[in-house]
Amino acid sequence: MIVTSDTMRELYRAPEPDVLAALLPDAMLDAPTRKAVLVRAGGLLADLRAAAVDGWVNRFLQQYRLNTEEGIALLSLAEAFLRVPDADTADALIRDKLGMANWAEHSGQSDSALVNSATWGLVITRALVKEGEGGGVLGRLVARAGEPFVRTAVGAAMRVMAQLFVMGRNIAEALERMEAKENRGFNASFDMLGEAARTAEDAERYFAAYGHAVAAVGKAGNRAAHSVSVKLSALHPRYETARAGACVPALTDMLRTLARAAAAANVGLTVDAEESERLVMSLEIIAGVADDPALRGWDGLGMAVQAYGKRAAAVVDWAAETARQSGRRMTVRLVKGAYWDSEIKRTQEAGLSDYPLFTRKAATDVSYLACARRMLAADSLFPAFASHNALTVATILQWAGGRRDFEFQRLHGMGAGLYERLVAEEGYACRLYAPVGGHRDLLAYLVRRLLENGANSSFVHQLADRSLSDAELLADPAAKIAGVGGARHPAIPLPADLFPGRRNSAGLDLAEADTLAATVAAVRAAGPVHAVPLTRGVVAGQGRLVVNPARPEETVGSVVEADAALVARAVEAAARAAPGWDATPVEARARMLEAWGDAIEADRDGLLALLVKEAGKTLGDAVADLREAVDFCRYYAVRARLDFAEVALPGPTGEANSLRLAGRGVYAAIAPWNFPLAIFVGQVAAALVAGNAVLAKPAPQTPLVAFRAVQLAHEAGVPADVLHFLPGGGEVGGRIVADARVAGVVFTGSTATARTIARALLADDARPLVPLIAETGGINAMIVDSTALPEQVVADVVTSAFRSAGQRCSALRLLCVQAEVSEGIIAMLKGAMDLLRVGDPADPATDVGPVIDAAAAAKLNAYRERMRGRWLHSLAVPEVGHFVAPTLIGIDAVDALDAEWFGPLLHVCAWRAGELEALVTRLNAKGYGLTMGLHSRIAGVADRVRAAAKVGNLYVNRSMIGAVVGAQPFGGEGLSGTGPKAGGPHYLPRFAVERTVSVDTTSAGGNASLLSIED
Repeated sequence: MIVTSDTMRELYRAPEPDVLAALLPDAMLDAPTRKAVLVRAGGLLADLRAAAVDGWVNRFLQQYRLNTEEGIALLSLAEAFLRVPDADTADALIRDKLGMANWAEHSGQSDSALVNSATWGLVITRALVKEGEGGGVLGRLVARAGEPFVRTAVGAAMRVMAQLFVMGRNIAEALERMEAKENRGFNASFDMLGEAARTAEDAERYFAAYGHAVAAVGKAGNRAAHSVSVKLSALHPRYETARAGACVPALTDMLRTLARAAAAANVGLTVDAEESERLVMSLEIIAGVADDPALRGWDGLGMAVQAYGKRAAAVVDWAAETARQSGRRMTVRLVKGAYWDSEIKRTQEAGLSDYPLFTRKAATDVSYLACARRMLAADSLFPAFASHNALTVATILQWAGGRRDFEFQRLHGMGAGLYERLVAEEGYACRLYAPVGGHRDLLAYLVRRLLENGANSSFVHQLADRSLSDAELLADPAAKIAGVGGARHPAIPLPADLFPGRRNSAGLDLAEADTLAATVAAVRAAGPVHAVPLTRGVVAGQGRLVVNPARPEETVGSVVEADAALVARAVEAAARAAPGWDATPVEARARMLEAWGDAIEADRDGLLALLVKEAGKTLGDAVADLREAVDFCRYYAVRARLDFAEVALPGPTGEANSLRLAGRGVYAAIAPWNFPLAIFVGQVAAALVAGNAVLAKPAPQTPLVAFRAVQLAHEAGVPADVLHFLPGGGEVGGRIVADARVAGVVFTGSTATARTIARALLADDARPLVPLIAETGGINAMIVDSTALPEQVVADVVTSAFRSAGQRCSALRLLCVQAEVSEGIIAMLKGAMDLLRVGDPADPATDVGPVIDAAAAAKLNAYRERMRGRWLHSLAVPEVGHFVAPTLIGIDAVDALDAEWFGPLLHVCAWRAGELEALVTRLNAKGYGLTMGLHSRIAGVADRVRAAAKVGNLYVNRSMIGAVVGAQPFGGEGLSGTGPKAGGPHYLPRFAVERTVSVDTTSAGGNASLLSIED
């Protein structure tokens, strides 16, 4: 059973001041203790400044801070260069990263000869790069040599940089390096580099590497008591709450196997920390291993605790109790934390109630000290304090008194000078956290380390800043936090307050086990819904049954569809109601929209159940659909207040000019089934708030969720005669569009249907010209060059192509990979696809649900069979339900794909270095222009694609789906739609007419304002 104590649950999203109020007493120092700590810390500062190696790192960070062009360039180059296999792209990366920054400003500025040497190397490289493009002596030299020596020099520099942070390329090399003079007296905890497994093969390889490391350390006799660190996410590619039933037992077995091997070899084994959403699972796995009878009496089991987490102190208490119950002394490695920025972003994107971590650096320091005090007081724990902060170390030394039964830890490559005297002269133990692996594996690790230790708030960075005094460096974090009352950092708003002028939609934390279980239960318990047209003159009836596309035998509800007479009556009623609605103040209309959004959010369980059962959406996709609907309501309310305010215009004296927007009359909103709540609500909300009466027709496949949405709109105050719900098929839409009283149409769907609507709107010569807002999908390509990180590419491809069963307008249809890296990326992609579960979306472990109906499945499967000879990879699917197997289809060129296949079918082709512009030109020639993705670490490539691509939405180094209202307005061009973009600042005026009024004020006897002008 997953560990979920009430304390852990309460702390997870608790307000920051409340958590810190409980921690501050343990972090406070009385005056005598504070005085002693400052004396000790001052000595440690002197040791740090005197350390030559650490001085180089500090001075390097001082010269190249991460908030400068040069710092970002170095970080980007280090992250990407060593994985680029082809010379052309490597040269382009060098030009991009080194050619723009001003390295000369840094030459001779440091008192470190090594830093100055590196700077002069960068100055010369920049000269080679820049003059190589424009001529000159150096340029001619580069042209003659083909830039190989520049490339070689940069590669060597990057490898030297890597060696600063990696102990060895393999465990044997790392063990040998630990015998070097500079590491004498230190122990090591070896970490096999690998951020997380993406495939089952990755997990197997990492498991073998950990086992080999344990054996090698044990075979070496463990003379220095070295240990091995294990990252659970490297041992299972689907280490997530929705898969806890499978991954937790599997990981417990693997960790138990490694622990037994470590115990037999007398080698310590520490479980590294993970992201916050994995904490409860990690504790269950560690507890399962601690309870192993075969490990009784072995004190080598350890775990890491991240002090930036609000639950850190509770985890320390948990570890102490678990160790006590299992009859051992467990090592706890206390760290500040490794995923702070990504966890902040994830919480904001998910719209969660609060952050799982502290938003101030000083708050993390307070948590660290409070945890340290608890660790020192727990007899069942062996404390390991990982810190580069002199004040933290001095405080722990003061609290420990004469004790030596604990250790300090520092990162290899950081913190040298802080502990040498403590180890050699005072007998304290210190362990190096020592990454082991090839330079290619280093990349993600290196970037995270530099971000952590190069950030302006980090102690390592501050130490290198000569403008900071010792008093500033050693300021009391508890006093800082007490001074602000533990308040959250003002620059980091709560997710609800992320967008100015409106409340962000509330998300559901499906990574929290209790929330996930409650959501699943609510979805499964929901009963059938019976929808009828919502307009005057309804005749009740049994209607047509609506079934679950994943389980066609299950009836979700029924719908009575509108007939011709009902459509006519609805248009008549809407036409009568439109003038009064348009005359309603925009503020009142905006408030109704906000009330509608609140009502949708309040009815979350019922709407999620319909999205899952009627539309075949997975739980995560259903939550995203609902949140987008809420965001549309609130965003368009904000925009309406701005766009529909009367504007005074300039003119000659004696004349008053003004401009205002007004509703067009009756607007038709024709929505698709793939976003049956979000797009439906977004269309209707925009038309309503612009002052129009609305005839809302949902897709025939998904009338039930739209019916409930309209009910909620009426309950929120939208008059029934203003908003009419007219379910039915294409004939209903045809009748609505054909009526001359309809003054505008907003439509999302196929290009063919959009053309039909456009022709219908022009068929009657006596009818006014009617605007059509259409969004019609596309052939959406992602371009990947050889600088891209393959693990990130694969994750984004799987998300973009297969989430929602490929049934998003923005979904990835065509993957264009640079030939030099295509084999490896495709192999990794196949492995990631094998981990996808296709099935009932009501099951939280499902990744890919059904397509919408039998007709869609038949069309997609027929095409898939025609392309069987081109399959690169395919998955199995359930026999019952409207499923299409996620399939990877190889094609020779972009031109081979000439239609949009609206499902989980991904086409792949290769391109070569130097063909980028031609590739974008061929993609543009297809005429579609909705979304495009790009994965590249070369900023110049992104600039070139941005300038050339004719698409509405370009996504760089991220997935291609999930546009956020107000942040990423969505819509295409060409065959992909008319614009303007939904969720953007130019959308509402398209639903309105513009009216100006000009008044000659002199006609009433002159312009009195002229009389007030003085000489």
